[in-house]
Amino acid sequence: MSVTFSDQDKLTMRTAAYGAVTLLAAAGASGSPHKIATAGSIALASATGPIGHVLAEKRTGVNLNGKTVADLADHVLPALTAAMSLLRKQAPAEADNFHNTVLVALEAATRTQPGGPSPTVAEMTRKIIGALGAASATPRATVVDNGGSVA
Repeated sequence: MSVTFSDQDKLTMRTAAYGAVTLLAAAGASGSPHKIATAGSIALASATGPIGHVLAEKRTGVNLNGKTVADLADHVLPALTAAMSLLRKQAPAEADNFHNTVLVALEAATRTQPGGPSPTVAEMTRKIIGALGAASATPRATVVDNGGSVA
């Protein structure tokens, strides 16, 4: 079965996924934000299925600019919820794929920090996971342990 997404749907998914990694990099600015961004982006580029194809497309139109982390979060967190909502309606199996893809990117990104994620990175991870689950009546239980793992 082939899934077709509108250009706006694709933009929402790319903004959400790459924005999540960008938020983590911004939250980890006191450490190695470039390592966070690189690891998270590689994980997103490794996605498979229709979500993998969407994330692999050229990212034109994705606006991840903001003067502050709060500006970026105001744009990205609702995009995460919107992406999950549209996927649950249009392609439920792909909703799980997208959710898991973002979680893998978060885990890859947080593993770049020696000794585990900083408190700011851990808190941003919780916010991202919360936004992913906000589109669902029963959000998944997900935690970040001290080793940086997202479960």
